[in-house]
Formats: sequence, C-alpha cells, structure tokens
Amino acid sequence: MKRFALKIEYDGSRYAGWQYQIHSPSIQEVVETALSRIAAHPVRVVAAGRTDSGVHAWEQIVHFDTAAERPDRAWVMGANTHLPADVRILWARSVQSEFHARNQAIARWYRYRILNRKVASALLRDQATWHHRLLDEERMQAAARYLLGEHDFSSFRGPYCQSKSPFRRVYLLEVRREGDEVSIDIIANAFLHNMVRNIVGVLMAVGSGKHPPDWAGHVLAARDRSVGGVTAPPTGLYFAGIWYPAKFDLPRHPMFDRLPQGLKRIEEGGDFAKNPG
Repeated sequence: MKRFALKIEYDGSRYAGWQYQIHSPSIQEVVETALSRIAAHPVRVVAAGRTDSGVHAWEQIVHFDTAAERPDRAWVMGANTHLPADVRILWARSVQSEFHARNQAIARWYRYRILNRKVASALLRDQATWHHRLLDEERMQAAARYLLGEHDFSSFRGPYCQSKSPFRRVYLLEVRREGDEVSIDIIANAFLHNMVRNIVGVLMAVGSGKHPPDWAGHVLAARDRSVGGVTAPPTGLYFAGIWYPAKFDLPRHPMFDRLPQGLKRIEEGGDFAKNPG
C-alpha cells in the first residue's frame, strides 16, 4: 500500500460541509467517489480539518492509502474528470507511511472575507459575508490582540464541539481592509468547532461600535459561550492553508513565513507539535 497526500480546493456553497453525510452532499463523498474510480477500489480519505456547510477551502489537505499503481499526475487529472466543477484536486504527492493529514499538522490558517459596503454583491454572495454598516478595522485589530497566545477558548467554542480540550494557541490574528473588503486572517495550532466564526462575530461587533476593543478580552476570560455574541455566517470563511513538518516536503504557503521565529521549534518536535485533540 502507498500513501498519497492531496491538496483540494472547493467552493462549499452547495455542500453540507467536508464530512460525509448520509442525507446531504459532502465534499468528502465526491472526492472519495472520484478517487475510487481512478484506483479501481474503494478509497477513504483523512482530511486535515472539517469544514462546515457553506465554508470554502483554498487548501484542504487529505491523505489516502491505495494499492493502485498510478503516477501523481493521474490522481490529479483523472480524479478531476470525475469531480464537479466546484471541487478540484490541485496536486498529489507520494508521502511516507507515517504522514497523517490531521494529526501532524503544525498550524492551520483560516481567512474570513467581509464585503463591507451599503449594497450587497451579485457576484460574491456565496464567497464573502456582506455587512452594510461601516466596520472600523483598527478597532477590530485592537480587539484581536487580546486573543493572541494560548488560552481557554470556551467562549468561542460551538455547542457541538467534540474536542477534549478548550485550549488552543493563536499565533497570528490580523485584520486588514482593501477597498470594500475587510479580511481577517487567523493562524493557530488547531481550532475548536465554530471558533473562527465566533471570533469573527466578536470582532465585527467591536468594529461596528457595539463594544470597545477590550470586550474581546472580557469574552475570552468569561469562558462562557453565552457572553460571546453572534456566530458569523459561514459564507465568508476559507480554510486557507496548513503547515506540516519540513521532513514531509509538502508545499507551504508564504503566509506561514510571517509567524514568529519561535514557531520553528514546533517544526522540530516542540511542545505544540501534536494536535491537541
């Protein structure tokens, strides 16, 4: 058996999320169906992270095992002929048997896109969240600073989260504006269910003037989801990138080069190298 890693890009608008669902279409289902046709046997994939209904991905990494002898190009070109137009495999790489798409991810990057103007977009209705009231990105960035570092993120945890621990370490949380679009980038060792969307909801409340920036710190300290405000819609959320140890020789987005140099020790097996569960 050989193990392969794939990078997958998808528009999650018409899916119930990444994970296989009995009564609803999922990204996992269409990917496994396409790969099974190329392998000529049933294929099951393990993903770096689950995305919810309506959430998109620029870089979802999966691995799978197969006895089929196929070149890397065949997994990409062949599987894409059997995939719908809103799901694409971008590359395939043969990897060591010890590689695990989820457990060996060092850091994950999400981006949230907000179209901030008075009129909604006909073109971006499924690709960005629309907010008609002006957001103050500087206030949002000031609030974001309270969430950097390792914390108990219970106040930002979804009700159906199955993680054993509420602790996560946020390495980067940046808010930027380019014209009518406000983007929020967040990189952490791992994320709780709905954690990104709940953080965005707090930052948008601050940016709208409903709360001062230090409210984000009060929400965090409360360790109580009921004080955290609304959950931002899934529409603007993208699973943007994943960082694996260098020994696996997988491409890494330049976004991760902006992280503190201290993070390098994690790649060498530091205290946060393992997924916290």
